[in-house]
Amino acid sequence: MAHQIPPLNWLRAFEASARHLSFTHAANELGLSQVAVSKQVKQLELYLREHLFVRRARSLDMTKAAEAYLPKVRDAFERLSDGTSEVFGGRRSKVLTLRAAVGFSVNWLAPRLPDFYARHPDIPLRIVSSVWNEEIGNPEFDLDIRYGTGKWSGMRADRLTWDTITPVCAPFGVGNGCLAQVNDLANCTLIHVLGYEEGWAKWLRAAGVANVIDAGQGLQVDNSLLAFELAARGSGVALARSCLADRVIEAGHLVRPFDLRVPIEEAFHLVSMTADHEHADSPALRAWLLEVAEQDRQ
Repeated sequence: MAHQIPPLNWLRAFEASARHLSFTHAANELGLSQVAVSKQVKQLELYLREHLFVRRARSLDMTKAAEAYLPKVRDAFERLSDGTSEVFGGRRSKVLTLRAAVGFSVNWLAPRLPDFYARHPDIPLRIVSSVWNEEIGNPEFDLDIRYGTGKWSGMRADRLTWDTITPVCAPFGVGNGCLAQVNDLANCTLIHVLGYEEGWAKWLRAAGVANVIDAGQGLQVDNSLLAFELAARGSGVALARSCLADRVIEAGHLVRPFDLRVPIEEAFHLVSMTADHEHADSPALRAWLLEVAEQDRQ
């Protein structure tokens, strides 16, 4: 390709950060972590070989290069948006499309879906898997189940889960004494799932061993299914969200070596755009999801 165009996700991170003059506010808008936005902007700066921001303690200042670049990036996004609407705006699938993280789809949604089909046999549904860093507000999806704090600018967010976190491991990883006490985690590989802000550091603090065990060591993966599979095969200890792990534990594939379960603020949320752009079948699916979520909470 002859044109030298940086990756669009870097440009989106730059545009949002420049508009808010804050990586944190840009992250909330884009549905990403602050670290992810900061990293994407840094990658763009390396690509352009030019600093775009002066980092302050609680804010950002644009450089002259950024001030010159920002209008061109915005114009490009507006042209792309207008062109997409012009060509495809009138086309909308009759199938209600829900996007959700693959771990949530398999461990939370799939066991409950037969009830939805029984109630709404006339609603065709398409479920598409996502990964943690994909954009939010994509009009290709009618409803989106996202993980985070529930603060996404311009979007409606309904909370679906109220979780605790606790370590899980293979059943054979307990009986041999390798996890007889919490301090034994220092000799284990900790498995981390990308996209979660509240993780091993929070649980280890609650357990009183944050100064003894390195919360950052171990293996990083991008979804809970892989984390659970690695833990079940004895490759390490995963930190499980209760909404995703309960059924796996009930099936006997994983066990909780310790009793401590730490409540967290992050959760899965049902995210959608304004009612003006809502699919006709979205209210039925939203109502059902919120009903079963409340049943789980109780």
